[in-house]
Amino acid sequence: MQQYLLSMYQPDGRTPPPEVLSKVMQDLGSINEEIKSAGSWVFSGGLHQPSTATVLRHQDGDVLATDGPFAEGKEHLGGFWIIRAADLDAALEWSRKIIMVTKLPIEVRPFRDLTQG
Repeated sequence: MQQYLLSMYQPDGRTPPPEVLSKVMQDLGSINEEIKSAGSWVFSGGLHQPSTATVLRHQDGDVLATDGPFAEGKEHLGGFWIIRAADLDAALEWSRKIIMVTKLPIEVRPFRDLTQG
């Protein structure tokens, strides 16, 4: 089975109110259990705000560390799933379920098979 990265993008700004966020988190928990039961679960995680990021860059033969996100934007990577799926259509179906709960965009990308040259 192919592995896929499902990246969830959130708008910058305040998080939803607790009564909204708790329902979303409960529904995402149900989807995560469904992914696990289907044998498609590899890993998932939520991320802190972009302001907590540290970016490392190669500069003049050294490595420079700076605070903040790599790119400024109106959206940021808020969380992700790494799943196993038979094909892109199956990965897209898991993403559709997540979108129906979060209402947030999901980018679906396959991992490269490093065993094939």
